[in-house]
Amino acid sequence: MALLSIGIFVQSAAGFAAGLLVIPSMLWAGFSIPEAQASLIIATIPQNLWGVWSFRDASEPRRLLWPGLTRLTFLPIGVASLSYLESFSIVHLRQMVGLMVLVATSVMLGVNPKPRKHLHPGWGWLAFPLSGYFQGLVGIGGPPMVLWVQAHDWDTRQSRVFLFSMYLISIIPALGVLLWFFGGRIVPVSIATLVAIPWLLLMTYLGLKLGTAIGTRGLRYVTYGLLLLTGAAGLAAPWIS
Repeated sequence: MALLSIGIFVQSAAGFAAGLLVIPSMLWAGFSIPEAQASLIIATIPQNLWGVWSFRDASEPRRLLWPGLTRLTFLPIGVASLSYLESFSIVHLRQMVGLMVLVATSVMLGVNPKPRKHLHPGWGWLAFPLSGYFQGLVGIGGPPMVLWVQAHDWDTRQSRVFLFSMYLISIIPALGVLLWFFGGRIVPVSIATLVAIPWLLLMTYLGLKLGTAIGTRGLRYVTYGLLLLTGAAGLAAPWIS
């Protein structure tokens, strides 16, 4: 639970990075990708519920329809791909996840989209299938959505409620697909995470307090540095395992 606590704390303080930190860290701790995914999904339920409720006045449900459907359509394809990847060694899986963390972090650092009122629909048809696929594959589906949201001229409340809503509507489908493909393997870690929800709520509260006190800008760059180290460690798995 320590790894989940760190991920939820960082997510609350800096505004992103739970999956990018938690999934590779849990792999190093001996968990499988399906177990790490299930644990992270359950751990984020309170945060997403709180976010949707807190920013409900900025929510526009019609914005969620086709992005949500597209993302959910590609999620099972990602999980099916994961079931194949599980035949690989844990070292190779650590390398693959490490590479994905490095690529996602580099893109978020290097791409600074200019906010505009309307985007070409093609960007949405790229972002949300990728988000759903990578969510199913390794539990890291946030970066494509975050970049798509940043390219809109939405205020902070509109952006946050959209992301919280997208994460929330995928929780039950994601857990259902994982259970379908991997069965009882994900049940023990899911129950353990449910028991730890009160503690994770405390981590959420403390993270939000820290982010408010210090400001998220500096925390984001510290988080980026941590993500780059995490990704590099994954790539170096054959030499440091």
